This record gives sequence, C-alpha cells and structure tokens, in this order.
Amino acid sequence: MRRRHSTFVRELGPGGLSSLSLAFATGALAAGLPVAWRLREVMRWALVDERRESDAILVLGRELVDDAPTDVFRARLDHGAGLWRDGWAPRIVVSGGWTGTARRSEAEAGREYLLAAGVPEAAIWTEDRSRHTLENLFNVRETLDRHGLGRVLLVSDPLHLARARAFARGLALDLTCSPACSAPPRGGTLAWWTRAAHEAFLLHWYRVGVTYSRAIGSRRLLARVT
Repeated sequence: MRRRHSTFVRELGPGGLSSLSLAFATGALAAGLPVAWRLREVMRWALVDERRESDAILVLGRELVDDAPTDVFRARLDHGAGLWRDGWAPRIVVSGGWTGTARRSEAEAGREYLLAAGVPEAAIWTEDRSRHTLENLFNVRETLDRHGLGRVLLVSDPLHLARARAFARGLALDLTCSPACSAPPRGGTLAWWTRAAHEAFLLHWYRVGVTYSRAIGSRRLLARVT
C-alpha cells in the first residue's frame, strides 16, 4: 500500500488555518514584538544542555533529501548515538514519517544510519507515523506509555529545541533536551538568523493556537496540542 506523504494543508489539521491567521495578525498588529519575544526564547534554549539519565533518547526526524538524511538529521543522529554510548539511556527512539517526496520514512533512514554507526538493533526503536514535531512527540508519548517508560532525553539541532520543548511541556512529557551543536547552520550566519526567525514564528503560532483553542473551549483542538 502506498504511504500518504505529508503536505502543508494536511499538517495544518482542524483549526490550523484559523490559528495561523491569528498568529500572522497578532504578530503584525504588535509590530512583530510577540515573535521577537519568542526569538529570545529560541536563542536561550539553543544554548542549554539538560542531559540526564533517561529511559530513552528521542532523536527527532528531518525531511529526507534523495531518501537520505540531511546534514542536520545526521548531526542529530550522531549526537543521539554519542549520548547512548555514554550511557545516558539504554535505547534510542527515532521519530519521523513519510514526508516530502521520500520513498521511505525518516525513522527508517535514521535507523539505518544508527545501525551503520554501531548502535545495536535492539537499542533502536522507531516511530514512523508522524509528519511534524508535534506529532513526533504525541506519538512517542503513546509508545512510551505503552511500555511503561517515562523520562526522555530529546535531541535536535539547537534552534529547534525551544519549540520542541514547548510542545513537550504541553503534552506533559517528562522531557529534557540536549542540542546537536554540530548541526548547520553555523551560528551568527544569515542562514542561522533566518532559521531562528522561522522557529520564533512557529513557536508564536503554537502559543496562539493553544490560547485560541482554550478561548473557544474546543476539546478537539486542544487534544492535538496537549
């Protein structure tokens, strides 16, 4: 059976367009100040390494290019493997479904990469249903609950951690973060600032979406983010 790939419209989900419109509107009406505030949050958490002994190391996926992990995804996987070797957790969970035009899931590509890096098959779990970060964490929470596991050490590139951490707190996950500092872009470059601004807006959008869902009392929308 052919897998359904992720598209922007599918990822928006119910209420997504409304919350996105509100995020644009509030950002514009406040002269960008809400996004600037979130930018400070993005930059702050990019510098924090909260590594601790955990039940699992969670490496978040990244869209593949030519069915292979990108430099960013490889940096995440390398850091996750290093944490596993240092004994911070007994297993690594690689999360990510079929996105873009890939012919395999991000999780499958990540698993193959970790195996080649010397991580044993028994230590690698995969979650291949998710299309974006929030779904990554939502689905991994189900997997951990099913196995009676709690503490998670999340790995991603530094600029992604503020948003991932906010999602995790919303989902009540017992989670700390460790940045894959070798992941591009290099700090202070135009590409770095562009990515940081993008992450700040996405974080602003998430906060607006949660507030909007609570304001209208929609259990359906809140179930997607909490």
